[in-house]
Amino acid sequence: MNCKITRNAAKVLLKELSKEENKDLKLRVLITHAHGDHAHYGMDVDTATEKDEVVSTDKGIDVILDSSEPLLDGVKIDYLYFPEEGFVITNPAKGNHGDH
Repeated sequence: MNCKITRNAAKVLLKELSKEENKDLKLRVLITHAHGDHAHYGMDVDTATEKDEVVSTDKGIDVILDSSEPLLDGVKIDYLYFPEEGFVITNPAKGNHGDH
């Protein structure tokens, strides 16, 4: 499985993950809603289970992905400041570019 985190997203995520209450947790990307050939994604902090895969990224952030969910393979986490500030999670590898 694969996960990409942009520089903007990594900056915000590292700040959150460095908090004392999150010190033993990792970032989890999950599917909040799936329909057709794409999904809508969310994030949480969590610990991995036996059905998960922990993916290391080039930004030094380990991400938990449910290995039984193919729509999680190839997710991209970005953080945008315009037009609205916040995280945007897409999966270009599966044709989901967040454009609907």
